[in-house]
Amino acid sequence: MTGLYVPGSGPLHRIPAGPKLLALLVVGAALVVAAHHWLAVGALGAALVLYPVVGLPPRHAFGVLRALWPFLLAIGVFQTLFGDWQTALRLCAQLAALVLLANAVTLTTRVGEMLGLFERLARPLRRVGANPDRVALVLALTVRSIPMVLVAWRTAREGYVARGLSGRPYLLVVPVIVQLLRMADATGEALVARGIDEETRRQG
Repeated sequence: MTGLYVPGSGPLHRIPAGPKLLALLVVGAALVVAAHHWLAVGALGAALVLYPVVGLPPRHAFGVLRALWPFLLAIGVFQTLFGDWQTALRLCAQLAALVLLANAVTLTTRVGEMLGLFERLARPLRRVGANPDRVALVLALTVRSIPMVLVAWRTAREGYVARGLSGRPYLLVVPVIVQLLRMADATGEALVARGIDEETRRQG
């Protein structure tokens, strides 16, 4: 499934979470600042090549693109109609490249390692009364929610196709929202069952 850790010993697996996230941030900032459509296309090509190079099955990259294509299509059509094709190409390529790169990071980084990094980064917030453990948990859940959205979209689309519907993509909106709410509710119940929210309950 997209966004879940894939055990392996490739180059990205051996790099700690911190440098990988920093590199992702630098690449994203460079693409936005440069704002050039051919550079964005080059980054997309590099992101696609990255998967087999670091030992990740190409199906993970294609799975991301399969889930993204309706959004890319909508962005491309809108920007072409109300702007220009260069901007449309740049935005679509930037989005696809960054999602692919972010997915590669999550595929090669254990959740525990990511959580530990977020906790260390959040330690200075203790001075203003924040709980670093809770901040790290929120950030980790945010990262984990990205593949959850893709799974919800895929599930809704499969049901859409199974019912023989076509030409009305707006019908996917409600099923996706319902699926995400169910996932969020299940996650909340799991956290409460493990005592994560016990302190908040006592304070209330």
